[in-house]
Amino acid sequence: MSSTPNQRLQFSRRFTKDGVSPYDQFQYDYRTSVIKNPTGETVFEMTNVEVPSQWSQIATDILAQKYFRKAGVPQTDGSLGRETSAKQVAHRMANCWKVWGERYGYFASEEDATIFYEELVYSILNQSCVPNSPQWFNTGLHESYGITGKPQGHYYVDPITKELSKSKNAYERPQPHACFILSVSDDLVNDGGIMDLWVREARIFKYGSGVGTNFSQIRGGGEKLSGGGSSSGLMSFLKIGDRSAGAIKSGGTTRRAAKMVCLDLDHPEIMEFINWKVEEEKKVAALVAAGYDNGYEGEAYATVAGQNSNNSIRIPNEFFKVLEEDGDWELKARTDGRVMKKIPAREVWNKVAYAAWRCADPGTQYDTTINEWHTCPQGGRINASNPCSEYMFLDNTACNLASINLRKFFNEETNQIDVEGLEYISRLWTVVLEVSVLMAQFPSKEVAQLSYDYRTLGLGFANLGTILMISGIAYDSEEARGIAGAVSAIMTGVAYKTSAEMASFLGAFDKYEDNKNDMLRVMRNHRAAAYDANEAYEGLQIKPQGIKAQYCPDALLKSATKAWDDAVQMGEKYGYRNAQTTVIAPTGTIGLVMDCDTTGVEPDFALVKFKKLSGGGYFKIINGAVPNALKTLGYSQKEIDTIEKYAVGSASFDGAPFINNQTLTAKGFTAEEIAKLNGAAKAAFEIGFIFNRYSLGDATLQRLGFTEEQYADWSFNMLEGLGFTEDEIAAANDYICGTMTVEGAPYLKDEHLSVFDCANKCGKKGERFIHAHGHIRMMAACQPFLSGAISKTINLPHEASVEEIADCYKLSWEMGLKANALYRDGSKLSQPLSTKSDKKKKTDDASVETATVETTTATLEESNIVDLSKLSVEDLLDEVNRRMTASSDTKLKRQLSKIVERKSLPAKRRGFTQKAKINGQVIFLRTGEYSDSTLGEIFIDLAKEGSTVRSLMNCFAIAVSVGLQYGVPLEEFVEKFVFTRFEPAGMVDHPNIKTTTSLVDFVFRALAYEYLGRTDLVHVLDKPEVGNLGDDEVSLIGSPELSSVHVTAPIASNNTTATPVPQKLQRVAAVKSESTMDAVNSYAKQMQGDAPACSTCGHITVRSGTCYKCLNCGTQGGCS
Repeated sequence: MSSTPNQRLQFSRRFTKDGVSPYDQFQYDYRTSVIKNPTGETVFEMTNVEVPSQWSQIATDILAQKYFRKAGVPQTDGSLGRETSAKQVAHRMANCWKVWGERYGYFASEEDATIFYEELVYSILNQSCVPNSPQWFNTGLHESYGITGKPQGHYYVDPITKELSKSKNAYERPQPHACFILSVSDDLVNDGGIMDLWVREARIFKYGSGVGTNFSQIRGGGEKLSGGGSSSGLMSFLKIGDRSAGAIKSGGTTRRAAKMVCLDLDHPEIMEFINWKVEEEKKVAALVAAGYDNGYEGEAYATVAGQNSNNSIRIPNEFFKVLEEDGDWELKARTDGRVMKKIPAREVWNKVAYAAWRCADPGTQYDTTINEWHTCPQGGRINASNPCSEYMFLDNTACNLASINLRKFFNEETNQIDVEGLEYISRLWTVVLEVSVLMAQFPSKEVAQLSYDYRTLGLGFANLGTILMISGIAYDSEEARGIAGAVSAIMTGVAYKTSAEMASFLGAFDKYEDNKNDMLRVMRNHRAAAYDANEAYEGLQIKPQGIKAQYCPDALLKSATKAWDDAVQMGEKYGYRNAQTTVIAPTGTIGLVMDCDTTGVEPDFALVKFKKLSGGGYFKIINGAVPNALKTLGYSQKEIDTIEKYAVGSASFDGAPFINNQTLTAKGFTAEEIAKLNGAAKAAFEIGFIFNRYSLGDATLQRLGFTEEQYADWSFNMLEGLGFTEDEIAAANDYICGTMTVEGAPYLKDEHLSVFDCANKCGKKGERFIHAHGHIRMMAACQPFLSGAISKTINLPHEASVEEIADCYKLSWEMGLKANALYRDGSKLSQPLSTKSDKKKKTDDASVETATVETTTATLEESNIVDLSKLSVEDLLDEVNRRMTASSDTKLKRQLSKIVERKSLPAKRRGFTQKAKINGQVIFLRTGEYSDSTLGEIFIDLAKEGSTVRSLMNCFAIAVSVGLQYGVPLEEFVEKFVFTRFEPAGMVDHPNIKTTTSLVDFVFRALAYEYLGRTDLVHVLDKPEVGNLGDDEVSLIGSPELSSVHVTAPIASNNTTATPVPQKLQRVAAVKSESTMDAVNSYAKQMQGDAPACSTCGHITVRSGTCYKCLNCGTQGGCS
């Protein structure tokens, strides 16, 4: 229910019932939440987490790990503890908004305040709409639990006295804002200057929020200083800020801080800025070649600059005019505006396109368009954005966000959007965000004052891509864009209407009168876009993409136009309470809390997904939108089941071609073993991963005729060993594990394939994906109805050209976007290697195997020059192996031997010392490790034993160390030396190994357990304590003999994980039954090769707007 103007807010019930508690409208489960890091160590565990039954396990994990208050919460027994229920969190947030709203006269009556509270509780528990993460962290802690704390230097403006005040308590006023924009002046040490900016950024990063700044005021290198001399230039300061941000790490949860660096295109150092990350990537390549880890959090990237921010250039329309005329672009001094340099505009543009192609930065922000849609230009220009580019407003302002889950307002039986429900939720949450400005505290005086003066909000939505697929509508279609535009128009129109409604009794924002004419012009332009009235736009050089009536459902179009009619008419009469109301944020973590399949305006990224189980592990499921879409498109249930089975697989060997229960029985498998394989198939990504010693056991493999030497080899293919051909394995794999795509599925018509197109190619057989232009046109459909912009990264395939990058950036400008960020798959060295099967088809043509020496030689001559950058690791090894095989001398082998001599063990290195007793004989095993925690050397010392044995063991240790440092895998030593028999032997005083057949057997059992994770070689699995605890007195004969042999180390592998993992553990992960996170990681890498591993749990992250989010633990790389 809308209120009568000048009357305070009234609310009617839509989702709740009078006399029924909103908490009683849900059923609840008690679950356990466990988060493990990449090494398998539990970093978080909580039992009896109470959540609504429909919440997924990932939503439960995020709530328990991130959003529950961990201390100071009153318990039933009178003690203080932590939150344990979603009900508590929903209450403390909704109650806080209600209390502050009542306190300052927002509601018409107590009953309206109660309805407001109960509808919000329902909204949160139903996952219909939720606020950004800082609200979950901070809101209501004081109101509900009485938590207080030492002030942290925050400020607020008192709404009664309108005076700027310093907060006296850390919790009485929460800090609910996620997005900040800060200014920086051309001053080194004073307030508002360069060094002061790092301090202001630190206050924001500390609480997990993000910040953006335009650095164009800072003079370029060579410009004169007031005291004489010349400036060191902008880039030197940017590198300092980059280091500062990297050290703080956005609240300590990610390596990269949530930071945006903007620079105007006419700055004297613009070319260096454009090329900054390109040059840094070259340094990374050099470091990787020297043996440093190229992982997202590895030493190579940690060493170079520019890795803790998104970079964007601000491009005015004037530049595109100069570019069209093939003219020169002028770079101007910051101090006096003189032209310092002229560069051909084409050269600038080509450099921008190449840099984005090479390393994904810089993004583009279209300065003229942004400022033509600016509601408050009298307060200053819009110079920058937050890190994800959706919040764009004045410097030193902040925005708090919330996102509507569109799927909760979509009727899957009628395939229609609940228009009235969407209008209701937009009004409800606009009030929430406005109250949040009222109650907020801010990290600086300037931000507190301007946020009070302008009161900017950021309501958005998620799951658009999902409802389009369910509706049977292709993402890249006019119909999809018609729906997206109308939904955006309704949300923003209702938000501004609500803002005007609040202004009727609370008054407009303080700076409204100064900007009245400008703001009303922008409101009329929004309304013109709703009507697609091209001749009605005022003051716009680029006309936006209005709603095309012929492609938009009538109910949506009617609501969109009415919302903007009301918003403009009420604004003309009362003004607006808020200068901005909406953005499309990435909804990373909060999108997962709402169990959204897609974020913002993004399409889906996969047709088959892995669902996390409450007891741990995963299982494969079809994307929930697929069967609904097929039903909408008119397929029968039998056809739907067949198509679904084609994509996700049968998860059983029963009925599979070639490899099935019958053929496995014929090969010698027992019924029990076949049942075990069928169980593992439910989560397998490829069937080859479940045919190994870990899922079947050594006894089974030996009974089937395989030797330990065969199955101990990590490259062993058991299915091929059983006699199955590659074609037979592929056919069985498609049947059992699925194709991960619907392309080629039985019954599916070609004209319907576009409905199921995703952001990436799906599965190994998938070839279709949404073209970059489809993403840009979708953004253009929504942009005319948003106060801010859209956080979205457009992924391009690896083979995309520089020209395609330039085309996408220009098309974005032409279609009226405010910003664009592109990512070409494989453009950064930190990208994990793709797990898409690159196995080349084996040929049965005997002539290939018996090729003549002449043919081989000719082939070598033809391929003498190989572009190594285009080879995968497997291809590179194949190439080297082929050349070594074809070569008749050992020159190449000698040259390869030199490669491993490039890197010695660190002068100061880690390791451990382990003491043990073997049948009374005391032994000390010491190790030395490389920087990636892999084993590089061992020392063995004995006590109370003849010098001959001790010297022999020492020499043996040197020989093993030399082998390790020349690249001999530790597992080779383990397989050769465990079970070696000689005295002393017998019982062992050791935490894990209780009996041994010899000193050598003990040494390699211990090393295998510590470095390879070989639990099969120990008797007790608890981790031994590191170090010699000195419990017993031990007399060594003479001084310990240390190696005098200097050996060199092999090149460190291009490890792509955030935390070093022992070699054997990595290999085991490749062959173990993929019933855990390995399957999910493999699939995520295949879908989005650009994504790094999560810094918390090691799960491969996925794109979320311009950031990353983890689908396992909810860690978000951005600020929402």
